[in-house]
Amino acid sequence: QVQLVESGGGLVQAGGSLRLSCAASGRTFSNYAMGWFRQSPGQEREFVAAISWSGGVRNYADSVKGRFTVSRDNAKNTGYLQMNSLKPEDTAVYYCAADDYGTGRTVRDSYAYWGQGTQVTVSS
Repeated sequence: QVQLVESGGGLVQAGGSLRLSCAASGRTFSNYAMGWFRQSPGQEREFVAAISWSGGVRNYADSVKGRFTVSRDNAKNTGYLQMNSLKPEDTAVYYCAADDYGTGRTVRDSYAYWGQGTQVTVSS
């Protein structure tokens, strides 16, 4: 198994930036694709971004394309989500997840391992 811990959330004004980190431990991080998902109160957990095990494939939700960048550093067992031009509608708990299929899938149920989440709040 792989254990995941997110950090970097917080309160930011609209137009600002945050960088989320996802630290992995346990099994070899580079064996897994990594995804980012978010959930607002009363809403389903939705896909945000994903990156394949090698970093060669990256997928984004249409709502964040051009604003968010997913990356990873396998030597540090850490994944990242750089969020720029943040909007109030980006407010949510953000979760990182690991998928041992490795290709960067966008479907929530593809991911077996999840972090505890970190709150991102964007004020208008």
